[in-house]
Amino acid sequence: MSELINPSSDELITVTLTLDNDEVVECAVLTTYTAENREYIALLPLDENGDPTDSDVYLYRYEEKNGEPSLDNINDDEEYEIAADAFDEWLDELEFEELDSNE
Repeated sequence: MSELINPSSDELITVTLTLDNDEVVECAVLTTYTAENREYIALLPLDENGDPTDSDVYLYRYEEKNGEPSLDNINDDEEYEIAADAFDEWLDELEFEELDSNE
């Protein structure tokens, strides 16, 4: 699992999503990760000022096609559970590393 932070500036990478209802949402890329041999991406919606919103994290299937990132909806409940569990593990690992670095 790897965080997608621009190493030269420590800024989050953002993407613009167009949701099924045609709403456009700017999101920060939290991480890409692998679960059961598939790649996923976790996105955090941002408000108009670029600050995180109180909404949920969006999870999508992720792959690169011809060098371009591609996001696909996760339509299967079982696959979504797998992706969500792996993301939760990443969060737990991140919190553990933060606690460990504060000691």
